[in-house]
Amino acid sequence: MAKHRSRIILFLVILAVVCSAQEKPGEERLRNIIKSKGQAEVVIPYPDKVSLNELTRNVSIRAARDKKIYIVLSPLTVDWFLASGHKFDILEYPYGKYFLGSANMREAMEWESYPTLPQYDSIIKSFADNYPSLCRLDTIGTSIKGRIIYAVRISSDSTGNKDLPRVFITSSIHGDETGGYVLLLRLADYLLKNYAPGSMTGVLLDSLEIWINPLANPDGTYNFGDVITTPVRHNADGYDLNRNFPDPSAPATVRQKETLDMIRFMRKQRFVLSANLHSGSEVVNYPWDRWERYHADNNWFCQISRKYADTVHYYSIPGYMNDLDNGITNGYAWYSIYGGRQDFVTYELQGREVTIEIDDDYITPPAGLSDLWEYNYRSLLGFFENALYGIHGTTADYKSGKPVPAKLFIKGHDRDSSHIFSDTLSGSFIRLLEPGVWDVSFSARGYRDTVIRDILVNDGERTTLSVRMKKESDISDEKNINDIILYPNPSLSFVNVVLPEKMTGTVNIRIVSHTGTLLGDYETEVFDRVPVIIDTGGFPPGSYSVVFMSLKTGVTVSGRFIKAGGS
Repeated sequence: MAKHRSRIILFLVILAVVCSAQEKPGEERLRNIIKSKGQAEVVIPYPDKVSLNELTRNVSIRAARDKKIYIVLSPLTVDWFLASGHKFDILEYPYGKYFLGSANMREAMEWESYPTLPQYDSIIKSFADNYPSLCRLDTIGTSIKGRIIYAVRISSDSTGNKDLPRVFITSSIHGDETGGYVLLLRLADYLLKNYAPGSMTGVLLDSLEIWINPLANPDGTYNFGDVITTPVRHNADGYDLNRNFPDPSAPATVRQKETLDMIRFMRKQRFVLSANLHSGSEVVNYPWDRWERYHADNNWFCQISRKYADTVHYYSIPGYMNDLDNGITNGYAWYSIYGGRQDFVTYELQGREVTIEIDDDYITPPAGLSDLWEYNYRSLLGFFENALYGIHGTTADYKSGKPVPAKLFIKGHDRDSSHIFSDTLSGSFIRLLEPGVWDVSFSARGYRDTVIRDILVNDGERTTLSVRMKKESDISDEKNINDIILYPNPSLSFVNVVLPEKMTGTVNIRIVSHTGTLLGDYETEVFDRVPVIIDTGGFPPGSYSVVFMSLKTGVTVSGRFIKAGGS
């Protein structure tokens, strides 16, 4: 018996050594791929929801399909992934056959090849040089390696004095999702070449400011020089930029330079509508990405997404953009992500953003670039057109007619920061809504709340309002500058906190229960007039204190809120 037991033990030891030897080469191969190419992609079986939630918080999930999860690992995330113990297969792509590069700028502007970085720089500058009455070149910021991140503003209002609705479209925040890069360059070229009053392009350029950012992550796309060879998903420091935006549901992270520059740019421009082009699937993805519940304007999001996909279907080959619900999906229903730009823009900037996945291939072969254009450009024009509809108007003082910055809220409809604000300088606003009859409340500091009832919104039409607001006769102008506003209070799931103006920038938040237990200690970015959202869903009913400290000035303000019973 002892001899038999010894043989079993010896067999188990040998088996463990063999298994270890089998696993180690896989890990070494994974690390070697990352070392040579900057990233590696692995695929794992679809895990349970708890494991998936842990994965999406720690690594960059590229796609979820066919009961599998596709993950891109960078030097920053490979150690965590290997320690997690997931069994994986390594995927490799033949990058080299796709990227020969354009021979010159003329060839690049035939839109059937990928430009070099200097050619891209020349092309985007040529738009402004050749069409000065329609195009202005702007800079969002620079990458970690110092490359300029461009945006072009296209509109017949060359002065910018008409206060037109602003729309924004961007691509390649993931550097190895390349098809949208050339698609948006060609879109800018098309809009400029085909401007004519009365045409669809003319109506768009006469009625909107269209902002286009073809390349949001130049360090990822041009990973090893000025020619695309082995593009990577992340930025030069290994961060997935589309998991790097402020998110109350996400763990603290190092905010990247490209992210901070994009936040400043989008906050300044206050786009009413925006889209982010990706590859890896063929579907229009709408909020929320991080929450299972729907956005207040879910029906509107579904309608504009369906319109995009249906237009694509009409002009494309059978089978294109039919992923998930025939080409559209709610983000969370697909797979959850945290720190995404779509949710940040929609929640914290009161914008409306979707994510458009335009190609199952992450890297579109040059031979497929013209197909992407033919399938999508009409849908892109139609997407911009959505900004012309809904409720457009201004808020102004009843007596003086001066602009009043006001909050627009639809009782019984708005939730999760779906309300909007009128512009501080002009008082103008645009509330995108599905067709129906709406009651909208207008509120502003120092003014009586004004409710405009029975506002009719028709499909494909613009409703115009001019709202005059009366001042409160008994309001004090000596409001304590340290006051903070918390609402709703009591709350069930969320508390919105409006901080004093001096509390912008990075702020530390500490949440303490009435028994003195520390329940939250984290940092977030605070922007002027944008409420900070505290997720109270996991808190038991009771009273809580919250303390905000500016990391820039050291100034501290505090308040109290009550978590009500219920869910």
